[in-house]
Amino acid sequence: MAFSDQLLDEGEQIWQAQYEHPFVRELAEGTLDPAAFETWVRQDYRYLLDYARTYAIAGTKARDEATMAYLLGVADRILNDEMDLHREFAAEYGLTPADLEATAKAPTCVAYTNFLVRTAHEGSLAEIAAAIYPCAQGYLDVAERMAEIQGDAEHRYTPFIEKYTSDEFRAAVDRAREFVDRCGEEFPGERDAMREAFLTSARLEHDFWEMAYTCEGWDV
Repeated sequence: MAFSDQLLDEGEQIWQAQYEHPFVRELAEGTLDPAAFETWVRQDYRYLLDYARTYAIAGTKARDEATMAYLLGVADRILNDEMDLHREFAAEYGLTPADLEATAKAPTCVAYTNFLVRTAHEGSLAEIAAAIYPCAQGYLDVAERMAEIQGDAEHRYTPFIEKYTSDEFRAAVDRAREFVDRCGEEFPGERDAMREAFLTSARLEHDFWEMAYTCEGWDV
């Protein structure tokens, strides 16, 4: 069994909790409160800046040209492709790119991005591969579940589902999976650290949906 599959098996309960989260189900049905989606847009925009930063830092740790090109290429695509989708969503709410950049991170977003960036700086390349994997695989799996719920209906959130079930995104997830598998094979001594990093990010992925759904903010 590929190491990425082992990780997914260990995270099965977390994945199931994501599938059943009301943010996921209501977005798929088109009934999600627009305030919750706006929170997701704002917070995910801030998240993606650090997600791209994590890939970029990982690129500086790569020891071969192909891995460096892959990691830095993903960072570029996040900044110049995926974030464009968020800017388009934001425009529907009358938000400008400056508004997104000025958004304060909610506590869960702080926890997740801090974990990723700290792992990027302090962890091995294998740990970074495992830490970034739940976002890629999780969004594809969740979006596929959303597509099943949505069926043939179309609504305001259909572009979200189409983005994260697109052939382009599937290919990106395949590359992320291959990177995890390669690291697991090349660095077998890192597998326990990879599991811990993977499960931490997976739990934070679930909590990110909850953060958006509740429009989480700071109490003080």
